[in-house]
Amino acid sequence: MKIIIIGNGISGITCARWLRKLGDSEITVISSETKHFFSRTALMYAYMGHMRPEDLKPYEDWFWEKNRINLLEAHVDNIDFETKTLATTQGALQYDKLVLALGSKSNKFGWPGQDLERVGGLYHWQDLENMEKYSPGLKHAVIVGGGLIGIEMAEMFRSRKIGVSMLVREASYWNNVLPAEESDMINRHIKSHHIDLRLGVNLDSIQDDGKGAAKSVIIKETQEEIPCGYVGLTAGVSPNIAFLKETGLEVGRGIKVDSHLKTNMPDVYAIGDCAELSDPKPGRRGIEAIWYTGRMMGETAAYNIMGQTVAYDPGIWFNSAKFLDIEYQVYGEVPGKLPEDMSTIYWEHSDGDKAIRINYHKTEKYIRGFNLMGVRYRHEVCEKWLAQKTPVKEVLQNLGLANFDPEFYDEYEADVIQLYNKQEGTNINLKTKRGLDRVLAFLKS
Repeated sequence: MKIIIIGNGISGITCARWLRKLGDSEITVISSETKHFFSRTALMYAYMGHMRPEDLKPYEDWFWEKNRINLLEAHVDNIDFETKTLATTQGALQYDKLVLALGSKSNKFGWPGQDLERVGGLYHWQDLENMEKYSPGLKHAVIVGGGLIGIEMAEMFRSRKIGVSMLVREASYWNNVLPAEESDMINRHIKSHHIDLRLGVNLDSIQDDGKGAAKSVIIKETQEEIPCGYVGLTAGVSPNIAFLKETGLEVGRGIKVDSHLKTNMPDVYAIGDCAELSDPKPGRRGIEAIWYTGRMMGETAAYNIMGQTVAYDPGIWFNSAKFLDIEYQVYGEVPGKLPEDMSTIYWEHSDGDKAIRINYHKTEKYIRGFNLMGVRYRHEVCEKWLAQKTPVKEVLQNLGLANFDPEFYDEYEADVIQLYNKQEGTNINLKTKRGLDRVLAFLKS
């Protein structure tokens, strides 16, 4: 059986690896971005000098031949689903099974000047090359958009002492995702790193220097002009599926797939950022451009391709990132605005860059979510509590189990319990504190 995977990101490569584990099919991975798989989430560290570009490859070059995974550096121009034929820049290819792992592209919204030189996103390898190309001598950059990609690009430029302005349309940073207190914390933290954060503003246009390159941006609301030598477009990403919209493949925002990641075309699957679940799990979105869900989709698709029926289940929502010096983790339900059936405990350290939020059902008092800023909890512990709908009282009494690194960092569990007691009129105390043996015993129970 000939299996072709278009895209060599985390979802496509995970699929290829599991296909090899499960069978002896002929596997070809096609990508026009890079020859080898690289860690997309580590692009920033190559720019900042923490890693060499070659260090971004999780596997040695010999890995692919040893595992009989063919790598083809080519661009796919067209797919004929009826004849199962791909038209590529390296010639026509036939497939028996096809996996579309096309990833995302940086959003553009028709801004004048958006296609000038010295303008780019932060998603593809070529985006890193673009930033490297124009960074020597660069004095100031403007980043359009917030979220996680925008803050990464800002940190990259600041690591080289390049001035940064950020244009964020929301009234507070990422407040469509973060609750108000955490969003305000990030506002303060960004400004403390000498980043010119402009909230509640939109890009009007990018100005041409007369030679086809960006020289400045115009803010829509005030018509203020900000001189710059680079413009970063980080206003989100969207599925990279434009060339498929005139085919018979069913698409919405992404490529529509069922619970087994099958498309409406025979023997064609879609995974990762480009896939849109037709019937997502309650509380989950149809498209989730997250590293770990891409990896899970890759494994699930491999099982289904090899005839072992497995439904895709992303489990309990989780995400992690970094806002400059503040580490961020979220587990379960932590919406930007608290719904009527949910209560919350929010504790913030006096230094203003550490916080713990615990959400729970208002009347039934079971745990529903954790939001952590500058504090790290154990994934397995939080996930178990959420999956079992553990009473919040029991969670708080045993909160020490979640503390990831109490040997090296202060513990704040007693402060969180004190807040809960005051809020709910209770008198509970911390029971379990440190000890990996206790953690392991809890996870086995």
